[in-house]
Amino acid sequence: MTRRSPSALRRAALADLDGLRARHPSVFRPSWSRRAAVVGTLAVILGLAAFAMVRLDFSLLRIVHGLHRLGEFAGMMLPPSAEGRLALFLSALGETLAIAFLGTLTAACLAFPVAFLAARNVVPNPFLRFGVRRGFDVIRSVDVLIWALIWINVVGLGPFAGALAIACSDFGALGKLFSEAIETADRKASEGVTASGGSRLHRVRFGLVPAVLPVLASQVLYFFESNTRSATIIGIVGAGGIGQYLTELIRVLEMQQVAFLVLMILVTVALIDLVSGRLRRAIIGGPAH
Repeated sequence: MTRRSPSALRRAALADLDGLRARHPSVFRPSWSRRAAVVGTLAVILGLAAFAMVRLDFSLLRIVHGLHRLGEFAGMMLPPSAEGRLALFLSALGETLAIAFLGTLTAACLAFPVAFLAARNVVPNPFLRFGVRRGFDVIRSVDVLIWALIWINVVGLGPFAGALAIACSDFGALGKLFSEAIETADRKASEGVTASGGSRLHRVRFGLVPAVLPVLASQVLYFFESNTRSATIIGIVGAGGIGQYLTELIRVLEMQQVAFLVLMILVTVALIDLVSGRLRRAIIGGPAH
C-alpha cells in the first residue's frame, strides 16, 4: 500500500470535510463543558497569580527603580579577578565537586536496594510498598538546604555535612525514580528467568537488574550534574565548598572575585553537563553526540 504524505492526507481530508462531519458529528460538535473547564482553569490560575502578586507586594516600579543598582553591581564585577587566590579557589571548587560526587554516590547506593521494596512488580505487599513510598516522599520533601542546616548542627561545619545533606535529599528522590524505573522495566527477561525455574530472587537479579541499570545510571549522572550546583548553594550556610567563599566575598563587596568564582562555577557545570550528557546517551544506547 502506498504511503501518502501528511500534506496529501490533509488535502484529502479537507476535500471530504462535509462527509467527515456527517459521519463523525460527535468529533466536530463543540464541547461546551470542556471549554468551560479550560476557561475556568485559566481563570483560577490567573486569579492565584494576581493574589500572589498582591500578597507578595510585587511591583514592576520597584524593579525598574532598582535596575541602576543592578548595573552598579555588574560594573563592580568587571574585570573578574582571582587577586592571587586562584589556588585557594581551585581547592574550594574541588571540594564542591567532591561533596556532590560523594553525596550522589551515597544516595544512589542506599536508594538502589530500598527502591525494590517500593516496586509493585517486586513486592506484592501493598502496605510495605506504601510505607516505603511515603518514606521517600517525606525525605525528598525536605530541601537540601534544610538538610545542610540539620547536619551542620549534628556533625559541625564543613564538607562532611554538605555530603550528608545531598545524600539525604537525593535518597528520597532517587528512591522514587528507581522504583518507577523498576516497575516499568520490560518483563520479558523476568518471565524468561521464571520459566527456566528461577526463584523470585533470581528473577530480580538476572531479569530486572540488568534491564534497569542503564536507566538508573543515567539518572545518577544527571543528579551528579545537578548536585554540583546544589553543593555550591549549601556552602553558603557553612557546608563547605566554594559557596562559603562566595557568601564571604559578597558580604565584603569583593565583586571582582565573586565574578571570577561565578565564571569558575559556570565553566565547571558546563563541562560536567557535556561529559555526563555524552555518558548518559552512551549508557542508554543513543548516539554519543
